[in-house]
Amino acid sequence: MNDLTTLIQSARRGDDGAVGRLFELLYDELHRIAHAKVRNADGITLLNTTGLVHESYLKLVKMGHLQVADRPHFLAYAARVMRSIVVDFARRMLAERRGGNAQHMTFDTAADVSVTDDEQIVRVHDALNELGTIDERLAKVVEMRYFAGLDEGEIAQALGVTTRTVERDWEKARLYLFASLK
Repeated sequence: MNDLTTLIQSARRGDDGAVGRLFELLYDELHRIAHAKVRNADGITLLNTTGLVHESYLKLVKMGHLQVADRPHFLAYAARVMRSIVVDFARRMLAERRGGNAQHMTFDTAADVSVTDDEQIVRVHDALNELGTIDERLAKVVEMRYFAGLDEGEIAQALGVTTRTVERDWEKARLYLFASLK
């Protein structure tokens, strides 16, 4: 854990090598997070789990330095980066669908069209961003629990609150997201 703290401090100073070593040390956990992202994307991305981990690594290195304090913050941040990669891909797919190959429908047939997986991913992303503007901590709890797979204790430690507060925040966030996605 001391190595992890040292690497995080080096990554904060912009050391790309430290980011690489962080990815090496936490690869199994990052792979698990990426697997959940790919599974939740329901096969819409062309990336596999390993590809998503590597894409997130490239994106983090390109940023120059990390603003994370510890392991839970790093995993939550990496999960957010992976989510943004999946959402960007979904948006590109939606944009392509609106292009020259668009199907023209009458009003009657358009009513039977259901929401695609790409649209659902973008809707969840937008709802989570909206939640973040209302209560940033609730959005962080969702990202850390759902996307990074951290438990309540790890989230409480990262946010500096009690475990019970995290449990209440999780419940509030779930209710808000459920209502937003209806």
